[in-house]
Amino acid sequence: MSHDLIIRNGLIVDGYGGEPYHADLAVDGDTIVAIGKVTERGKQEINADGAAVTPGFIDLHTHVDAQVGWDPLLSPCSNHGVSTVLMGNCAVSFAPCKTSDQRFLAEMMETVEDIPREAILTGLPWDWQSYGEYLNSVERMQPALNVAGLVGHAAIRYNVMGDRSMDENPNQEEIAQIARIAGQSVRDGAVGFSTNRLPAHRVPDGRAIPGTYALAEELEAVAKAVAAEGGLMQNVPHYNRDAIEKDLDLIGRQAMAGNGRVLFSVVESKTFKFDDPHHIIEEYRARGCEIYGTTVPRCGGNVSNIQTVILFPGWEKLRAIAPEKRLEAIRDDAFRSELIDAAKANPQSEGFAKRLRWMGAGERPIYTRGREDNLAAMARELGEHPAETWLRLMLETDGRATFHMPFFNMDFDAVEALMNRDWVVPGLGDAGAHVSVIIDAGWPSFLLSHWVRDEKKLNLATAIHRMTARPAKVLALGDRGVLEVGKRADINVLDVDRVEERQPRVVQDLPLGKSRLTQPGAGYIATMVNGQVIVRNDEHTGNRSGRVLRSNA
Repeated sequence: MSHDLIIRNGLIVDGYGGEPYHADLAVDGDTIVAIGKVTERGKQEINADGAAVTPGFIDLHTHVDAQVGWDPLLSPCSNHGVSTVLMGNCAVSFAPCKTSDQRFLAEMMETVEDIPREAILTGLPWDWQSYGEYLNSVERMQPALNVAGLVGHAAIRYNVMGDRSMDENPNQEEIAQIARIAGQSVRDGAVGFSTNRLPAHRVPDGRAIPGTYALAEELEAVAKAVAAEGGLMQNVPHYNRDAIEKDLDLIGRQAMAGNGRVLFSVVESKTFKFDDPHHIIEEYRARGCEIYGTTVPRCGGNVSNIQTVILFPGWEKLRAIAPEKRLEAIRDDAFRSELIDAAKANPQSEGFAKRLRWMGAGERPIYTRGREDNLAAMARELGEHPAETWLRLMLETDGRATFHMPFFNMDFDAVEALMNRDWVVPGLGDAGAHVSVIIDAGWPSFLLSHWVRDEKKLNLATAIHRMTARPAKVLALGDRGVLEVGKRADINVLDVDRVEERQPRVVQDLPLGKSRLTQPGAGYIATMVNGQVIVRNDEHTGNRSGRVLRSNA
Protein backbone atom coordinates (compact mmCIF):
# COMPACT_ATOMS: atom_id res chain seq x y z
CA MET A 1 0.00 0.00 0.00
CA SER A 2 1.20 3.52 -0.73
CA HIS A 3 0.02 6.99 0.21
CA ASP A 4 -0.32 10.01 -2.03
CA LEU A 5 2.06 12.07 0.12
CA ILE A 6 4.18 11.40 3.18
CA ILE A 7 6.00 13.99 5.30
CA ARG A 8 8.79 12.18 7.13
CA ASN A 9 10.80 13.08 10.23
CA GLY A 10 8.76 16.13 11.12
CA LEU A 11 8.22 17.94 14.40
CA ILE A 12 4.42 17.77 14.61
CA VAL A 13 2.93 20.99 15.99
CA ASP A 14 -0.68 19.94 15.78
CA GLY A 15 -2.49 23.22 16.44
CA TYR A 16 -4.01 22.17 19.76
CA GLY A 17 -1.24 23.92 21.70
CA GLY A 18 0.28 20.80 23.26
CA GLU A 19 3.90 19.71 23.26
CA PRO A 20 5.27 19.10 19.73
CA TYR A 21 6.43 15.58 18.92
CA HIS A 22 8.37 13.83 16.17
CA ALA A 23 6.41 11.72 13.69
CA ASP A 24 5.62 11.05 10.06
CA LEU A 25 2.38 12.24 8.48
CA ALA A 26 0.56 10.62 5.55
CA VAL A 27 -2.00 12.13 3.21
CA ASP A 28 -4.37 10.48 0.78
CA GLY A 29 -6.34 12.81 -1.46
CA ASP A 30 -7.21 15.86 0.63
CA THR A 31 -7.19 14.10 4.00
CA ILE A 32 -4.66 13.29 6.70
CA VAL A 33 -4.76 9.50 7.11
CA ALA A 34 -1.89 8.73 9.49
CA ILE A 35 0.36 10.44 12.02
CA GLY A 36 3.10 8.40 13.67
CA LYS A 37 5.53 5.91 12.18
CA VAL A 38 4.46 5.45 8.58
CA THR A 39 6.07 2.36 7.07
CA GLU A 40 4.38 2.55 3.67
CA ARG A 41 5.91 4.48 0.80
CA GLY A 42 4.50 7.68 -0.65
CA LYS A 43 3.95 8.59 -4.28
CA GLN A 44 5.44 11.90 -3.15
CA GLU A 45 7.61 12.30 -0.06
CA ILE A 46 8.96 15.30 1.79
CA ASN A 47 11.78 14.80 4.27
CA ALA A 48 11.11 17.41 6.93
CA ASP A 49 14.40 16.55 8.63
CA GLY A 50 13.15 17.82 11.98
CA ALA A 51 11.40 20.91 10.63
CA ALA A 52 8.05 21.93 12.11
CA VAL A 53 4.94 20.43 10.53
CA THR A 54 1.91 22.57 11.28
CA PRO A 55 -1.63 23.17 10.09
CA GLY A 56 -1.97 25.84 7.41
CA PHE A 57 -2.45 29.35 8.77
CA ILE A 58 -5.78 31.18 8.58
CA ASP A 59 -6.08 34.94 7.95
CA LEU A 60 -9.43 36.26 9.13
CA HIS A 61 -9.18 39.69 7.52
CA THR A 62 -8.37 40.02 3.82
CA HIS A 63 -9.79 41.74 0.76
CA VAL A 64 -8.76 39.30 -1.96
CA ASP A 65 -12.28 39.57 -3.39
CA ALA A 66 -10.91 41.22 -6.54
CA GLN A 67 -7.40 39.74 -6.55
CA VAL A 68 -8.69 36.19 -6.90
CA GLY A 69 -9.78 37.13 -10.43
CA TRP A 70 -6.30 38.00 -11.71
CA ASP A 71 -3.98 36.33 -9.18
CA PRO A 72 -5.51 33.00 -8.19
CA LEU A 73 -2.26 32.14 -6.37
CA LEU A 74 -3.32 34.82 -3.87
CA SER A 75 0.17 36.08 -3.19
CA PRO A 76 1.61 37.06 -0.81
CA CYS A 77 -0.73 35.19 1.58
CA SER A 78 0.35 31.93 -0.03
CA ASN A 79 4.01 32.94 0.44
CA HIS A 80 3.60 33.00 4.22
CA GLY A 81 2.00 29.67 5.04
CA VAL A 82 -1.61 30.82 4.81
CA SER A 83 -3.97 28.12 3.53
CA THR A 84 -7.34 29.82 4.18
CA VAL A 85 -8.39 33.45 3.80
CA LEU A 86 -11.56 35.27 4.83
CA MET A 87 -12.62 37.96 2.36
CA GLY A 88 -15.53 40.41 2.28
CA ASN A 89 -14.52 42.21 5.46
CA CYS A 90 -15.27 45.87 6.29
CA ALA A 91 -18.84 45.80 4.86
CA VAL A 92 -17.60 45.75 1.24
CA SER A 93 -18.31 42.78 -1.01
CA PHE A 94 -19.18 42.34 -4.68
CA ALA A 95 -22.49 40.65 -3.96
CA PRO A 96 -25.41 40.88 -3.83
CA CYS A 97 -25.22 42.96 -6.98
CA LYS A 98 -27.75 44.10 -9.53
CA THR A 99 -26.18 44.45 -12.98
CA SER A 100 -26.70 48.21 -12.81
CA ASP A 101 -24.76 48.41 -9.51
CA GLN A 102 -21.48 46.83 -10.63
CA ARG A 103 -19.63 50.13 -11.11
CA PHE A 104 -20.84 51.48 -7.76
CA LEU A 105 -19.52 48.40 -5.90
CA ALA A 106 -16.21 48.58 -7.79
CA GLU A 107 -15.82 52.29 -7.08
CA MET A 108 -16.69 51.80 -3.41
CA MET A 109 -14.08 49.03 -3.13
CA GLU A 110 -11.53 51.40 -4.68
CA THR A 111 -12.20 54.29 -2.30
CA VAL A 112 -12.38 52.05 0.79
CA GLU A 113 -9.66 49.51 0.02
CA ASP A 114 -7.45 51.19 -2.63
CA ILE A 115 -8.04 48.58 -5.34
CA PRO A 116 -8.23 50.23 -8.78
CA ARG A 117 -11.83 50.21 -10.00
CA GLU A 118 -10.98 49.51 -13.64
CA ALA A 119 -8.86 46.55 -12.56
CA ILE A 120 -11.87 45.27 -10.61
CA LEU A 121 -14.29 45.78 -13.49
CA THR A 122 -12.02 44.19 -16.09
CA GLY A 123 -10.42 41.54 -13.89
CA LEU A 124 -13.63 39.88 -12.71
CA PRO A 125 -16.33 38.21 -14.83
CA TRP A 126 -19.27 39.85 -12.98
CA ASP A 127 -21.44 36.83 -13.83
CA TRP A 128 -23.46 36.88 -10.59
CA GLN A 129 -26.18 38.72 -8.73
CA SER A 130 -26.74 36.77 -5.50
CA TYR A 131 -23.97 35.95 -3.04
CA GLY A 132 -24.26 32.25 -3.77
CA GLU A 133 -23.76 32.94 -7.49
CA TYR A 134 -20.71 35.04 -6.60
CA LEU A 135 -19.17 32.13 -4.69
CA ASN A 136 -19.86 29.87 -7.69
CA SER A 137 -17.89 32.33 -9.82
CA VAL A 138 -14.99 32.38 -7.35
CA GLU A 139 -14.98 28.59 -7.43
CA ARG A 140 -14.56 28.68 -11.21
CA MET A 141 -11.49 30.91 -10.73
CA GLN A 142 -9.71 27.96 -9.03
CA PRO A 143 -7.86 29.78 -6.23
CA ALA A 144 -4.73 28.25 -4.75
CA LEU A 145 -6.01 28.86 -1.20
CA ASN A 146 -9.25 28.05 0.54
CA VAL A 147 -11.52 31.08 0.40
CA ALA A 148 -14.36 31.90 2.77
CA GLY A 149 -16.53 34.95 2.18
CA LEU A 150 -18.53 37.49 4.14
CA VAL A 151 -21.45 39.33 2.59
CA GLY A 152 -21.01 43.08 3.02
CA HIS A 153 -23.45 45.38 4.81
CA ALA A 154 -22.78 48.16 2.30
CA ALA A 155 -23.58 45.91 -0.66
CA ILE A 156 -26.84 44.65 0.88
CA ARG A 157 -27.95 48.11 1.99
CA TYR A 158 -27.32 49.57 -1.46
CA ASN A 159 -29.10 46.62 -3.03
CA VAL A 160 -32.18 47.33 -0.91
CA MET A 161 -32.16 51.15 -0.58
CA GLY A 162 -30.12 52.46 -3.50
CA ASP A 163 -28.67 55.94 -3.07
CA ARG A 164 -30.69 56.49 0.14
CA SER A 165 -28.54 53.84 1.84
CA MET A 166 -25.79 56.37 2.54
CA ASP A 167 -27.89 59.17 3.99
CA GLU A 168 -30.80 57.46 5.74
CA ASN A 169 -31.49 54.55 8.01
CA PRO A 170 -33.87 51.91 6.66
CA ASN A 171 -37.51 51.70 7.64
CA GLN A 172 -38.95 48.58 9.27
CA GLU A 173 -39.71 46.88 5.98
CA GLU A 174 -36.20 47.61 4.67
CA ILE A 175 -34.60 46.35 7.88
CA ALA A 176 -36.49 43.10 7.43
CA GLN A 177 -35.34 42.89 3.80
CA ILE A 178 -31.68 43.58 4.70
CA ALA A 179 -31.80 40.88 7.37
CA ARG A 180 -33.52 38.47 5.01
CA ILE A 181 -30.85 38.92 2.31
CA ALA A 182 -28.09 38.51 4.92
CA GLY A 183 -29.60 35.25 6.13
CA GLN A 184 -30.14 34.00 2.57
CA SER A 185 -26.53 34.84 1.69
CA VAL A 186 -25.34 32.66 4.58
CA ARG A 187 -27.66 29.86 3.44
CA ASP A 188 -26.08 30.25 0.00
CA GLY A 189 -22.57 29.83 1.39
CA ALA A 190 -21.33 33.08 2.94
CA VAL A 191 -19.74 32.32 6.31
CA GLY A 192 -21.16 35.54 7.70
CA PHE A 193 -21.87 39.25 7.38
CA SER A 194 -19.53 42.24 7.70
CA THR A 195 -20.24 45.79 8.86
CA ASN A 196 -18.05 48.86 9.21
CA ARG A 197 -18.30 52.00 11.37
CA LEU A 198 -15.21 53.92 10.19
CA PRO A 199 -16.37 57.35 8.91
CA ALA A 200 -13.19 57.63 6.82
CA HIS A 201 -14.39 54.80 4.59
CA ARG A 202 -16.30 56.65 1.90
CA VAL A 203 -17.79 56.34 -1.56
CA PRO A 204 -16.32 58.52 -4.35
CA ASP A 205 -18.63 61.47 -3.69
CA GLY A 206 -17.36 61.72 -0.10
CA ARG A 207 -20.30 60.20 1.75
CA ALA A 208 -19.70 57.44 4.29
CA ILE A 209 -20.35 53.97 2.91
CA PRO A 210 -23.81 52.46 3.50
CA GLY A 211 -24.27 51.19 7.04
CA THR A 212 -21.59 53.30 8.74
CA TYR A 213 -24.12 54.85 11.11
CA ALA A 214 -26.54 51.93 11.30
CA LEU A 215 -28.64 51.82 14.45
CA ALA A 216 -28.65 48.94 16.89
CA GLU A 217 -32.10 47.84 15.70
CA GLU A 218 -30.78 47.12 12.19
CA LEU A 219 -27.61 45.37 13.36
CA GLU A 220 -29.50 43.21 15.87
CA ALA A 221 -32.02 42.17 13.21
CA VAL A 222 -29.18 41.14 10.91
CA ALA A 223 -27.38 39.35 13.75
CA LYS A 224 -30.46 37.25 14.46
CA ALA A 225 -30.83 36.28 10.80
CA VAL A 226 -27.14 35.48 10.37
CA ALA A 227 -26.81 33.52 13.61
CA ALA A 228 -29.91 31.49 12.74
CA GLU A 229 -27.95 30.14 9.77
CA GLY A 230 -24.76 29.57 11.79
CA GLY A 231 -23.01 32.65 10.40
CA LEU A 232 -20.45 35.09 11.79
CA MET A 233 -20.88 38.85 12.34
CA GLN A 234 -17.70 40.79 11.47
CA ASN A 235 -17.27 44.38 12.69
CA VAL A 236 -14.84 47.25 12.14
CA PRO A 237 -15.39 49.63 15.10
CA HIS A 238 -14.36 53.29 15.13
CA TYR A 239 -11.34 53.58 17.46
CA ASN A 240 -12.19 57.11 18.55
CA ARG A 241 -12.66 58.37 22.10
CA ASP A 242 -16.25 59.40 21.39
CA ALA A 243 -17.26 56.24 19.49
CA ILE A 244 -15.36 53.20 20.67
CA GLU A 245 -17.36 52.29 23.79
CA LYS A 246 -20.64 52.59 21.90
CA ASP A 247 -19.28 50.51 19.02
CA LEU A 248 -17.98 47.79 21.34
CA ASP A 249 -21.33 47.72 23.08
CA LEU A 250 -23.00 47.26 19.68
CA ILE A 251 -20.72 44.28 19.09
CA GLY A 252 -21.88 42.77 22.36
CA ARG A 253 -25.52 43.47 21.52
CA GLN A 254 -25.11 41.64 18.21
CA ALA A 255 -23.75 38.62 20.06
CA MET A 256 -26.63 38.73 22.52
CA ALA A 257 -29.30 39.23 19.85
CA GLY A 258 -28.44 36.18 17.81
CA ASN A 259 -26.45 34.11 20.29
CA GLY A 260 -23.91 33.79 17.50
CA ARG A 261 -20.23 34.39 16.86
CA VAL A 262 -18.91 37.95 16.43
CA LEU A 263 -15.47 39.06 15.21
CA PHE A 264 -14.01 42.57 15.25
CA SER A 265 -10.76 44.34 14.38
CA VAL A 266 -8.79 45.30 17.50
CA VAL A 267 -5.77 47.61 17.30
CA GLU A 268 -3.47 49.83 19.32
CA SER A 269 -2.79 53.28 17.91
CA LYS A 270 -1.00 56.51 18.82
CA THR A 271 -4.30 58.22 19.59
CA PHE A 272 -5.88 55.22 21.31
CA LYS A 273 -4.26 55.70 24.71
CA PHE A 274 -7.24 56.26 27.01
CA ASP A 275 -8.45 53.66 29.49
CA ASP A 276 -8.76 50.25 27.86
CA PRO A 277 -12.39 49.92 26.71
CA HIS A 278 -12.10 46.22 25.95
CA HIS A 279 -13.47 45.45 29.38
CA ILE A 280 -16.81 45.81 27.56
CA ILE A 281 -15.95 42.78 25.43
CA GLU A 282 -14.69 40.88 28.48
CA GLU A 283 -18.01 41.56 30.25
CA TYR A 284 -20.07 40.30 27.32
CA ARG A 285 -17.86 37.23 27.06
CA ALA A 286 -18.36 36.60 30.79
CA ARG A 287 -22.09 36.47 30.01
CA GLY A 288 -21.44 33.66 27.52
CA CYS A 289 -21.08 35.69 24.31
CA GLU A 290 -18.74 34.26 21.68
CA ILE A 291 -16.79 37.38 20.65
CA TYR A 292 -13.33 37.41 19.05
CA GLY A 293 -10.90 40.12 17.98
CA THR A 294 -8.15 40.01 15.38
CA THR A 295 -4.98 42.11 15.30
CA VAL A 296 -1.72 42.34 13.37
CA PRO A 297 1.19 40.99 15.44
CA ARG A 298 3.42 43.91 14.39
CA CYS A 299 3.09 47.57 13.51
CA GLY A 300 1.06 48.17 10.38
CA GLY A 301 1.18 51.07 7.99
CA ASN A 302 2.29 52.58 4.71
CA VAL A 303 5.37 51.80 2.65
CA SER A 304 7.55 54.46 1.03
CA ASN A 305 9.99 53.62 -1.73
CA ILE A 306 10.79 54.84 -5.22
CA GLN A 307 7.72 53.13 -6.72
CA THR A 308 4.98 53.91 -4.18
CA VAL A 309 2.79 57.00 -3.78
CA ILE A 310 4.12 57.70 -0.27
CA LEU A 311 6.63 60.37 -1.29
CA PHE A 312 7.84 63.65 0.19
CA PRO A 313 5.43 66.61 0.16
CA GLY A 314 6.06 68.72 -2.91
CA TRP A 315 7.21 65.82 -5.06
CA GLU A 316 4.33 65.95 -7.52
CA LYS A 317 6.76 65.77 -10.45
CA LEU A 318 8.22 62.48 -9.21
CA ARG A 319 4.77 61.11 -8.44
CA ALA A 320 3.67 61.87 -12.01
CA ILE A 321 6.43 59.67 -13.46
CA ALA A 322 5.58 56.00 -14.04
CA PRO A 323 6.79 54.01 -10.98
CA GLU A 324 9.16 51.83 -12.99
CA LYS A 325 10.86 54.91 -14.50
CA ARG A 326 11.43 56.92 -11.33
CA LEU A 327 14.82 55.43 -10.44
CA GLU A 328 16.27 56.52 -13.75
CA ALA A 329 14.69 59.95 -13.27
CA ILE A 330 16.39 60.60 -9.92
CA ARG A 331 19.78 59.67 -11.36
CA ASP A 332 19.67 63.09 -13.03
CA ASP A 333 21.49 65.56 -10.77
CA ALA A 334 19.37 68.53 -11.77
CA PHE A 335 16.07 66.73 -11.17
CA ARG A 336 17.31 65.39 -7.85
CA SER A 337 18.29 68.93 -6.75
CA GLU A 338 14.85 70.15 -7.78
CA LEU A 339 13.22 67.47 -5.59
CA ILE A 340 15.44 68.35 -2.62
CA ASP A 341 14.63 72.05 -2.96
CA ALA A 342 10.90 71.27 -3.15
CA ALA A 343 11.08 69.17 0.01
CA LYS A 344 13.08 71.82 1.85
CA ALA A 345 10.53 74.46 0.89
CA ASN A 346 7.60 72.43 2.17
CA PRO A 347 7.00 72.82 5.94
CA GLN A 348 5.40 69.36 6.11
CA SER A 349 8.63 67.57 5.12
CA GLU A 350 10.08 67.35 8.63
CA GLY A 351 6.93 65.78 10.04
CA PHE A 352 6.80 63.36 7.11
CA ALA A 353 10.42 62.30 7.73
CA LYS A 354 9.77 61.76 11.44
CA ARG A 355 7.11 59.20 10.56
CA LEU A 356 9.36 57.19 8.20
CA ARG A 357 11.48 54.32 9.53
CA TRP A 358 14.12 52.73 7.36
CA MET A 359 13.51 49.00 6.91
CA GLY A 360 17.23 48.25 6.63
CA ALA A 361 19.67 47.03 4.02
CA GLY A 362 19.21 43.32 4.68
CA GLU A 363 16.81 40.86 3.08
CA ARG A 364 14.67 40.85 6.22
CA PRO A 365 12.80 44.12 6.82
CA ILE A 366 13.09 45.83 10.19
CA TYR A 367 9.69 46.57 11.75
CA THR A 368 10.87 47.07 15.31
CA ARG A 369 12.48 50.52 15.25
CA GLY A 370 11.30 52.91 17.96
CA ARG A 371 9.50 56.18 17.31
CA GLU A 372 12.72 58.20 17.55
CA ASP A 373 14.63 55.94 15.16
CA ASN A 374 13.26 57.67 12.08
CA LEU A 375 14.43 59.22 8.82
CA ALA A 376 14.64 62.72 10.32
CA ALA A 377 17.03 61.52 13.05
CA MET A 378 18.98 59.47 10.54
CA ALA A 379 19.45 62.50 8.27
CA ARG A 380 20.40 64.75 11.19
CA GLU A 381 23.26 62.42 12.13
CA LEU A 382 24.47 62.49 8.53
CA GLY A 383 24.19 66.26 8.22
CA GLU A 384 21.63 65.98 5.42
CA HIS A 385 18.09 67.01 4.75
CA PRO A 386 15.82 63.92 5.05
CA ALA A 387 14.94 64.18 1.36
CA GLU A 388 18.63 63.94 0.51
CA THR A 389 18.99 60.83 2.65
CA TRP A 390 15.91 59.24 1.09
CA LEU A 391 17.13 59.89 -2.44
CA ARG A 392 20.70 58.81 -1.71
CA LEU A 393 19.54 55.48 -0.29
CA MET A 394 17.38 54.87 -3.35
CA LEU A 395 20.40 55.42 -5.60
CA GLU A 396 22.79 53.36 -3.48
CA THR A 397 20.41 50.38 -3.47
CA ASP A 398 19.24 50.68 -7.10
CA GLY A 399 15.78 51.52 -5.86
CA ARG A 400 15.45 48.71 -3.30
CA ALA A 401 15.53 50.92 -0.18
CA THR A 402 12.20 50.95 1.64
CA PHE A 403 10.75 52.93 4.54
CA HIS A 404 7.81 52.05 6.76
CA MET A 405 5.28 54.61 8.00
CA PRO A 406 3.39 52.78 10.78
CA PHE A 407 0.15 54.19 12.12
CA PHE A 408 -1.19 51.40 14.31
CA ASN A 409 0.14 48.66 16.63
CA MET A 410 3.31 50.69 17.13
CA ASP A 411 3.61 49.90 20.85
CA PHE A 412 4.92 46.34 20.91
CA ASP A 413 4.17 45.91 24.61
CA ALA A 414 0.54 46.80 23.90
CA VAL A 415 0.49 44.44 20.92
CA GLU A 416 1.83 41.64 23.11
CA ALA A 417 -0.89 42.34 25.67
CA LEU A 418 -3.54 42.27 22.93
CA MET A 419 -2.30 38.96 21.54
CA ASN A 420 -2.26 37.39 25.00
CA ARG A 421 -6.01 37.82 25.43
CA ASP A 422 -7.60 34.43 24.87
CA TRP A 423 -10.18 35.91 22.50
CA VAL A 424 -7.70 37.63 20.15
CA VAL A 425 -6.52 35.98 16.94
CA PRO A 426 -3.45 37.18 15.00
CA GLY A 427 -4.26 38.25 11.46
CA LEU A 428 -5.68 41.45 9.96
CA GLY A 429 -3.16 41.27 7.12
CA ASP A 430 -5.60 43.15 4.84
CA ALA A 431 -4.20 41.25 1.85
CA GLY A 432 -5.56 42.47 -1.46
CA ALA A 433 -6.37 45.94 -0.07
CA HIS A 434 -4.47 49.25 -0.08
CA VAL A 435 -2.29 47.61 -2.69
CA SER A 436 -0.27 50.70 -3.55
CA VAL A 437 0.70 51.67 0.00
CA ILE A 438 0.31 48.84 2.55
CA ILE A 439 1.67 45.29 2.71
CA ASP A 440 0.97 43.56 6.04
CA ALA A 441 0.07 40.13 4.70
CA GLY A 442 3.42 38.68 5.85
CA TRP A 443 2.30 38.79 9.50
CA PRO A 444 2.57 34.98 10.03
CA SER A 445 6.27 35.08 9.21
CA PHE A 446 6.77 38.03 11.54
CA LEU A 447 4.94 36.30 14.38
CA LEU A 448 7.21 33.27 14.05
CA SER A 449 10.46 35.17 13.50
CA HIS A 450 9.96 37.98 16.04
CA TRP A 451 7.69 36.73 18.82
CA VAL A 452 8.77 33.07 18.78
CA ARG A 453 12.39 32.98 17.59
CA ASP A 454 13.85 36.40 18.43
CA GLU A 455 11.97 37.55 21.52
CA LYS A 456 10.92 34.12 22.82
CA LYS A 457 7.71 35.68 24.10
CA LEU A 458 5.67 32.82 22.61
CA ASN A 459 6.50 29.17 22.37
CA LEU A 460 6.01 27.54 18.99
CA ALA A 461 3.01 25.43 20.01
CA THR A 462 1.11 28.45 21.34
CA ALA A 463 1.89 30.56 18.27
CA ILE A 464 0.72 27.82 15.91
CA HIS A 465 -2.47 27.30 17.93
CA ARG A 466 -3.28 30.99 17.64
CA MET A 467 -2.78 30.97 13.86
CA THR A 468 -4.67 27.73 13.17
CA ALA A 469 -7.12 26.15 15.62
CA ARG A 470 -8.25 29.45 17.12
CA PRO A 471 -9.25 31.12 13.81
CA ALA A 472 -10.73 27.81 12.62
CA LYS A 473 -13.05 28.00 15.63
CA VAL A 474 -14.03 31.56 14.71
CA LEU A 475 -15.01 30.34 11.24
CA ALA A 476 -16.58 27.12 12.58
CA LEU A 477 -14.29 25.03 10.38
CA GLY A 478 -14.61 21.63 11.98
CA ASP A 479 -12.38 19.88 9.45
CA ARG A 480 -9.39 22.27 9.45
CA GLY A 481 -7.02 24.08 11.78
CA VAL A 482 -5.39 21.03 13.41
CA LEU A 483 -3.28 18.07 12.35
CA GLU A 484 -5.38 15.00 13.09
CA VAL A 485 -6.37 11.88 11.20
CA GLY A 486 -9.52 12.63 9.23
CA LYS A 487 -8.90 16.38 8.96
CA ARG A 488 -8.20 18.19 5.69
CA ALA A 489 -4.58 18.27 4.66
CA ASP A 490 -3.82 22.00 4.90
CA ILE A 491 -0.23 21.73 6.11
CA ASN A 492 2.99 23.72 6.43
CA VAL A 493 6.52 22.36 6.70
CA LEU A 494 8.56 25.17 8.25
CA ASP A 495 12.19 25.81 9.00
CA VAL A 496 11.49 27.95 12.07
CA ASP A 497 15.13 29.08 12.18
CA ARG A 498 14.72 30.67 8.74
CA VAL A 499 11.10 31.78 8.58
CA GLU A 500 10.81 35.54 7.99
CA GLU A 501 9.42 38.24 5.74
CA ARG A 502 11.47 39.65 2.90
CA GLN A 503 11.59 43.31 1.90
CA PRO A 504 8.41 44.63 0.27
CA ARG A 505 8.58 45.23 -3.45
CA VAL A 506 6.35 46.65 -6.17
CA VAL A 507 5.10 44.49 -9.03
CA GLN A 508 3.03 45.45 -12.05
CA ASP A 509 0.70 42.46 -12.28
CA LEU A 510 -2.76 43.98 -11.89
CA PRO A 511 -5.05 44.31 -14.90
CA LEU A 512 -4.30 47.32 -17.12
CA GLY A 513 -0.68 47.33 -15.91
CA LYS A 514 -1.47 48.72 -12.45
CA SER A 515 1.05 48.28 -9.61
CA ARG A 516 0.79 46.69 -6.20
CA LEU A 517 3.04 45.90 -3.27
CA THR A 518 3.91 42.33 -2.45
CA GLN A 519 6.28 40.61 -0.02
CA PRO A 520 8.06 37.25 -0.38
CA GLY A 521 8.51 34.88 2.53
CA ALA A 522 11.40 32.60 3.52
CA GLY A 523 11.66 29.32 5.41
CA TYR A 524 8.64 27.60 3.86
CA ILE A 525 9.82 24.15 2.88
CA ALA A 526 6.31 23.27 1.76
CA THR A 527 2.75 24.49 2.03
CA MET A 528 -0.10 22.13 1.19
CA VAL A 529 -3.74 22.99 0.55
CA ASN A 530 -6.18 20.09 0.44
CA GLY A 531 -3.27 17.68 0.05
CA GLN A 532 -1.59 19.43 -2.89
CA VAL A 533 1.77 21.20 -2.56
CA ILE A 534 1.26 24.82 -3.59
CA VAL A 535 4.62 26.17 -2.31
CA ARG A 536 7.94 24.31 -2.29
CA ASN A 537 11.10 25.95 -0.96
CA ASP A 538 9.48 29.40 -0.94
CA GLU A 539 8.32 29.17 -4.56
CA HIS A 540 4.86 28.55 -5.96
CA THR A 541 4.43 25.22 -7.70
CA GLY A 542 1.47 26.39 -9.78
CA ASN A 543 -0.97 24.03 -8.06
CA ARG A 544 -4.33 25.65 -7.33
CA SER A 545 -6.09 23.29 -4.96
CA GLY A 546 -8.04 25.73 -2.83
CA ARG A 547 -11.77 25.51 -2.29
CA VAL A 548 -14.60 27.89 -1.53
CA LEU A 549 -15.48 27.09 2.08
CA ARG A 550 -19.23 27.53 2.35
CA SER A 551 -21.22 27.86 5.51
CA ASN A 552 -23.48 24.98 4.55
CA ALA A 553 -20.76 22.57 3.43
